[in-house]
Amino acid sequence: MSVILAIDLGKFNSVFCWYDPATKASTFRTVRTGEAEFREVLLRQPVVTVAVEACSPAGWVHDLAVSMGLTVLVANTNAEAWAWKNVKRKTDRDDALKLAKLAAMGELPTVPMQPKPLRQRKSLIGLRKRLVGERTRGQNRIRGLLVGQGLAAPRGNRAWTALGLEGLGLLAKPLAECDLDELWRGELDLLLQRYRAVVEQIGSIERKLDAINAADSAVSLLETVPGVGPRTAEVIATSLGDPKRFRHGDEVGAYAGLVPKQYQSGETDRRGRITRRGPKLLRAALVECAWCSLRYNAWARSTWERLVANGVSKKKAIVALARKLLVRCWAMLKRGEVWKDPSAPLAADPVPG
Repeated sequence: MSVILAIDLGKFNSVFCWYDPATKASTFRTVRTGEAEFREVLLRQPVVTVAVEACSPAGWVHDLAVSMGLTVLVANTNAEAWAWKNVKRKTDRDDALKLAKLAAMGELPTVPMQPKPLRQRKSLIGLRKRLVGERTRGQNRIRGLLVGQGLAAPRGNRAWTALGLEGLGLLAKPLAECDLDELWRGELDLLLQRYRAVVEQIGSIERKLDAINAADSAVSLLETVPGVGPRTAEVIATSLGDPKRFRHGDEVGAYAGLVPKQYQSGETDRRGRITRRGPKLLRAALVECAWCSLRYNAWARSTWERLVANGVSKKKAIVALARKLLVRCWAMLKRGEVWKDPSAPLAADPVPG
């Protein structure tokens, strides 16, 4: 078997491990994390397989190695085979060596690496999500500041429209012009400036995503689901990628981390909370969409009510509904079919769950 190169990727430095399965020999080298440095090292010693962990730099490392004609394995660090338990030492070299040995045995749990444009699109979607959180925190800071001054806190969506912000601006004052007893006005001015900047950034991202979605048939297909809007549709489409890589609905639910943990031994068989493995952004979007679907989707409402009637708590029923919704969306993408009432079965094999 050929020499395997395993790389423990770091923000500043990475550890390279060349491992020969035949002789069990391994050599190590620490390299600065950068494309030019990696290319130089990859050209020095012939290897056929490169193994890396699934992390932020894994994308460009994967693209670089593939462009050089190498086979790349991206390790799923959430899998049990990768878990470090009851060890007295764990170093970057240990990580790299374990990565190489698992790859040599064919026991390395891997994840597919999506194309670069899709990865960048997912990153932009994630940035929008973080900025939306920052927008909410900005609203709460402004409310808290006004309440601390004995003023009424802004309420409702109208308070954050252009007209509402203009009204809040009447209370603000440039910090440099504030006296000691009105510093809160300067603080309010700074908070409003920051809030407007975040809102503008969110709008810029959404306009770009809308332009991308207009040319994406998968997003258009998912938007036919009652209760699924463009933001949820783009998260599902980019997270699943090629729907044909999943064999059945159970794999889709497991990929999103929406299936319960299981412990089975002998006559004991316990199921716990959901695993929460896989894309966090996807789970959050699905749960939020599930709540929204109770108002707009008759199938979702009846499914949730049936679960609650059977003794399932409301929150657990929503998580179950989120998984079922994801499976149906995957089936739609796989078959290229728009949303249909579940009472009319889909054309191909039935969807589990």
